[in-house]
This record gives sequence, C-alpha cells and structure tokens, in this order.
Amino acid sequence: MNTIWEVQGDSGILKLNNPPQNYLDEPDFLDLGNLKNVIKESGVKGIIITGYGRHFSGGANLDNLKDLAKKPELLNEKISKGIEILNFLDSLEIPLIAAVNGVCFGGGLEIALSCHIKIAESKALFAFPESNYNLLPGLGGISRMHDLADTNQTMQMVLHGDVINAEKALEIKLIDYLVSSKELFGFSINLMDKMTNGRPLKVINSIIRSINNAKKMSFEQSIKEETALFCKLAIEEADKI
Repeated sequence: MNTIWEVQGDSGILKLNNPPQNYLDEPDFLDLGNLKNVIKESGVKGIIITGYGRHFSGGANLDNLKDLAKKPELLNEKISKGIEILNFLDSLEIPLIAAVNGVCFGGGLEIALSCHIKIAESKALFAFPESNYNLLPGLGGISRMHDLADTNQTMQMVLHGDVINAEKALEIKLIDYLVSSKELFGFSINLMDKMTNGRPLKVINSIIRSINNAKKMSFEQSIKEETALFCKLAIEEADKI
C-alpha cells in the first residue's frame, strides 16, 4: 500500500493511498523505518491520518490475505510488523488524529483506533467484519476498542460484524467528534493547531508521555514520572515562567 506524506504548518498529514477503497494489501501496510525518519526530519508537532479520496480504508485485501494464510511463518511475521506499526503510532509523543472519511472497516478501523483522537465525517461507516469470514481483528482491534467502549458494545460489534454509522460510533465512544464532510479536514487541522501552536516540541512530548505513562504504569509510578518531567521543564524554562 502506498501512503502520502505531507506537511502543513506544524502538522504531518499521512494519507492512506490505495484508491478507491484504500485496502491494506498487507498487514505491514507501510515502511515503519521510513515513517520514523520523515517524522523526525520534518519536526512536526502532530500527525493527522486520513484516507486519500472518498474513503479512509476498507481494511484488508482479502485475496492477498488468503494467499498469505498459506504461508504461516510469513503471515505471523507480517502480522507482528503490522502490530508494531500500530503500537508505534499509539505510543507517539505527539498528538495523533484520525480524520475518518467514508468507509473505515477492519484494519482501517484498527489504524483509526491507534490514534489519540478520532474525528469522523457524518457519512463515515465503521465495522469489524472479520467474523463474517470466520476471523477476528488481527492487529489488536478488540483490545483497542475495549479501551474505549464497554464489553457489551465491543462484543456486539465484533461478533455481529455489522456496519454502524458515525452517530452510533460517537454514541459508543468509538470516535470523539462528528462533523460534516466539508468540515472534516479543517476541523482536524484547527484542533491540532489548538493543541500544538506556540508550544515547544519538548513540552508536547512531555505531556503526551505522561498520558501514555498513565495508561501503562501504576498510578504511583506514573505520578512519579510526571513529577520528574515537570521538574525538568521547570528548570529548563525558569526564565520564561
């Protein structure tokens, strides 16, 4: 799968580019090393992920997946790399926004769920259709959804395999904002600017790191790390306080 990387102000724009549905030809849908390099070299303070054209992503290319399943070692290797990509996105120390346009199914939804903030256009559609093919989401989608929605909603969505609209996605906390199609990109850029404009990258990194720590550390440990980051910034920025 091709991706398009653009920079607009302090924001990086990553577009999933395999029109018309932007299917993921393989679980490791992008070059992680290259992504790390462009993020570092561009010095962006946040990233917006969206789909090129009408859709975010229709998920896995099933024909390719069928062929890949005949090679168990390669399948496991590529799934592991795909999970590594999403874990990297989830652990980024800059804000990550999914601007969801059109269809967002399967692996596409797993990409969106790896983002800190999910914004969807009113026409967006969501699904985990894997159970219709006797599969389950392969890149951690169940775990990521369960972090946002309750057990009941997660179970129903994954087992039913049904498509839900953006209003339902907002209701079950799968997304954070619902806007019109015309507003989607502008709203995403404006929200990113509000979070990052005028703030040094090290401050943004420290805030996001503290939030990430709160998710994976004990309360006591995350407080300790947060306090250490505060003291470090206070010492470095003493003249500006």
